[in-house]
Amino acid sequence: MTKQRILVNGKTRRLEAADDTPLLWVLRDHIGLTGTKYGCGIGLCGACSVHLDGEVIRSCTITITDVGDAAITTIEAIAPVGETHPVQAAWIAESVPQCGYCQSGMIMAAIALLARVPQPTDEDINAAVTNICRCGTYPRIRKAIHRAARNNNET
Repeated sequence: MTKQRILVNGKTRRLEAADDTPLLWVLRDHIGLTGTKYGCGIGLCGACSVHLDGEVIRSCTITITDVGDAAITTIEAIAPVGETHPVQAAWIAESVPQCGYCQSGMIMAAIALLARVPQPTDEDINAAVTNICRCGTYPRIRKAIHRAARNNNET
């Protein structure tokens, strides 16, 4: 165990963890941010998606030491407490979640996509949001991303 320092949701966190500890487990077990989910553990499903300096990553595939000085943003910090992020609002409006397990990762992927491509096509969405939804809500996910893009364009 070594002392580590990481920047999560705008706050510097100091903790002790092995250098090879996946970021996912640091977030969940050491810091207590359980919105980021464990799905497959090998970077395929995307349930563990977070932002690293604004880019979406799979937190199960990066170690605490690989993070370095980068800023980590989790689902808990995408909107102020008591408020809803526009992507979350679109998710609700389109009734996206069924079981909901993958949704935090899906939302993080959608937010990163919309930051890069404000008006994405279905092809853009398919290429950027590669998360797996066992419930198969992909048509509603696409509709929600398009809704969030329209709403961002109107403001």
